[in-house]
Amino acid sequence: MTATNDFKRVWLITGASRGLGARMAEAALAHGDAVVATARNAADVAKRFGELPALLGVSLDVTDEAQAARAVEAAIARFGRIDVLVNNAGFGLLGAVEEATADEVRKLYETNVFGLLNVTRAVLPSMRARRSGHVLNLSSLGGHQSGPGFGLYCSTKFAVEGINQALHKELAPLGIHVTAVEPGYFRTEFLEGNSLTVSPTLIADYEGTSGQVRVAARSISLNQPGDPEKLAQAVIRLVESPKPPMRLPLGTDTLQVIRDHIDLLQRETAQWQTLSASTDFAAA
Repeated sequence: MTATNDFKRVWLITGASRGLGARMAEAALAHGDAVVATARNAADVAKRFGELPALLGVSLDVTDEAQAARAVEAAIARFGRIDVLVNNAGFGLLGAVEEATADEVRKLYETNVFGLLNVTRAVLPSMRARRSGHVLNLSSLGGHQSGPGFGLYCSTKFAVEGINQALHKELAPLGIHVTAVEPGYFRTEFLEGNSLTVSPTLIADYEGTSGQVRVAARSISLNQPGDPEKLAQAVIRLVESPKPPMRLPLGTDTLQVIRDHIDLLQRETAQWQTLSASTDFAAA
C-alpha cells in the first residue's frame, strides 16, 4: 500500500484499545490526524474503532523489541512518518514493596520502563532523520510522590520521569519535543482487570498502610475525579503548542501532590542544610 501523507499529524499510541490510550486516539482522529493504534491484539483496536482510513491497528507487545520495530515499519509504510509517539502502555501493581514478588516487579518494569524504551528506540531514528516530532511519555502523579501500596508502580514512573528529562535535553537540539504527561486519578479502567495486578501476598504488619490502600482502591475505581475526555483534549492542545513543556501535570490531584512534594523538599532541605553542606572538602 502506498504511504498516505495527507494528514496534519501521524500518531503512534501504545496501549490504545482502552483507557486513556483509546481516548487520546479518538481525540486525534476527531482532530483530523492519523493514528497508528497499537495493542497486544490488533483485533481489539478494530473492535473499539472500526475500520477508518486514518487508522491503522497494529499488534504490539511493547516488551518485544522486534515487534516494536515492525510496528514502526508498518506505520511508516502506511502513513510515511510518525509525528507524535505516545508511550501509554502500562499497568499498575498494588501491594506493599515487601509483598511483591521478584517476578511481579520484573513484569512491571518490562512493560512500564523497558517497553517504553523499546518503542522509543524504534521511533526515534525516523524523527531524528526529519528533525521533527514529539514524544509523550505517560507518567503519573506517582512520578512525583510515591506512597504505600503503589510504591513499586510509582518507582516505574520515577524511572519514566528520569528518562523523559534526559530525552528532553538530548532531543531538543534535534527539533524533537519530549513531554511527560502526568495524570492524576482519571475515570478509566486502570484500577480494574488487566490494568492492575494485585499482589496476592498479604503481610499483617502492613494492614494499616498498604492494606488500607488496597481497600481504598476498590472504592475509588470508576469514581476517580478526572475526566478522560478532557485529558485527551488537553493532549491535543499540548501537541499543538510550538513550545510544549517538559512535564504536563493533569488533574487538580496531581497539582496538589506537586505542591506537597515541593513543600516537603523545602522543609527537609532547610532542616538538614547544615549537615548537607558540611560534606564538601574544606576550602583551601
